[in-house]
Amino acid sequence: MDDTIRRLKELTDASDNIVFFGGAGVSTESGIPDFRSVDGLYHQKFKYPPETMLSHTFYETHTEEFYDFYRAKMLALDAQPNAAHRKLAEWERQGKLKAVITQNIDGLHQKAGSREVLELHGSVLRNHCTRCGKFYGVERIVNSTGVPRCDCGGVIKPDVVLYEEALDEDVMARAIHYIRQADVLLIGGTSLVVYPAAGLVTYYRGRKLAVINKGGAGSGLGAAVTVLVIVCLQLPEDLGTIVATAPEGWFFAVSGWGSCRRPAHRPADPCPCRTAACTP
Repeated sequence: MDDTIRRLKELTDASDNIVFFGGAGVSTESGIPDFRSVDGLYHQKFKYPPETMLSHTFYETHTEEFYDFYRAKMLALDAQPNAAHRKLAEWERQGKLKAVITQNIDGLHQKAGSREVLELHGSVLRNHCTRCGKFYGVERIVNSTGVPRCDCGGVIKPDVVLYEEALDEDVMARAIHYIRQADVLLIGGTSLVVYPAAGLVTYYRGRKLAVINKGGAGSGLGAAVTVLVIVCLQLPEDLGTIVATAPEGWFFAVSGWGSCRRPAHRPADPCPCRTAACTP
């Protein structure tokens, strides 16, 4: 087994207080595109930029266009949990994993069996009337055309945090609590560039942090990083298979157990901090 994967497996095997912080990359193996990769949503051509169409302002001023885009690009109701979702649910059943903190809105963690799931950006599965507050399942959105309306005439709005909207304070407080108390913080499938969610990582106080992601991670890691593993988007049942499944050219680096502050670098590149522990 590769030394990096061995270290990661040692961290997870020895801990009964793991917290997982995940993003869109966790669900790509389930067929749901992410946002910032080459094939991601933000690289596709639309009449308006996706960030604009997913904003509160656009929702208010171009409501019908918002829902046309939302139905076409934000709903993937046939998607099924992948190995990452299943492994995390298994760890929770074993008493090893305390919580999943996710930026995803697809509900796949719960579908895989995870119970303590903190959805920072809400869920497409929950929808409410903006006038009377009546709850609707996602089917009401799917089966409607134009602007979905409640029986009272109000607009049915997805329980999804749009750009310009605040995250739920209770969910944020619970996420901070879990991250602060975590022994191992495992980050997967996120570039850590979407705030305020990415800023939650800075609350981690431990020294056992691992990142599994396609491409580099953002600056939200801070000084707490001791192990940085950047490999692929899924967390296979056998962690040792990660390397074998990682396509050529993906980042793969480890910062060792030292104090390196450098984000991931390719194995061929020397680390600027020049510490022995940080040399890939």
